[in-house]
Amino acid sequence: MVDIRKLSFINEMAKVGTNGVADNMSKLTGEDARMEVTKTNFIDVEDIKSQLDAGKRVGVRVRLLDPPHGHILVLFPEESAKKITAIMLRDVVDDMSSVSGKMARSAVEEMGNMMASGFIDGWADVLGRGIDIAAPQLVYAPAGEVVVRTAGLGGDDLALFFDSNLSVPSYQLEAEIYALPDLEEFVEMVNGIEVQTT
Repeated sequence: MVDIRKLSFINEMAKVGTNGVADNMSKLTGEDARMEVTKTNFIDVEDIKSQLDAGKRVGVRVRLLDPPHGHILVLFPEESAKKITAIMLRDVVDDMSSVSGKMARSAVEEMGNMMASGFIDGWADVLGRGIDIAAPQLVYAPAGEVVVRTAGLGGDDLALFFDSNLSVPSYQLEAEIYALPDLEEFVEMVNGIEVQTT
């Protein structure tokens, strides 16, 4: 159980994480990227699928090697994944039609890793500790499948679910981030943080 006074802190964690993502995107694109959290809730892993559309996603799964452990997922709709490839390779390739599948995957992997790192660095600052991550794994499947499979890796029935949207105006990029920490550890850490009361 999360101390009820800490619920706003969980929302704050989501914001801090997504601001880290937006900062990294702004540096990369030279534009003011914004990422907003549309929903933060605890959800039954079984119910996740019904919340997500069936479209395929390309992205990365990043495992946290330190508390609160678990995984961060960064997923892009296929159209956005193509745009990301173009952004990441624009200084290297003149003709995008000559880009191999391997190069495209590598570009998406790099972008996903950058976004996940921004998110995790934000968390590390708030929690006052370092959080190391494993090498990102590329994922390609319908969103619900990826999220359910990732949540299942932690063995929890419940997942902490941040729904967030990224927008970079002239690129019309979309991205979704799901944080699936080990719930027991996460709740313990959140409950252990002193809440500033004004």
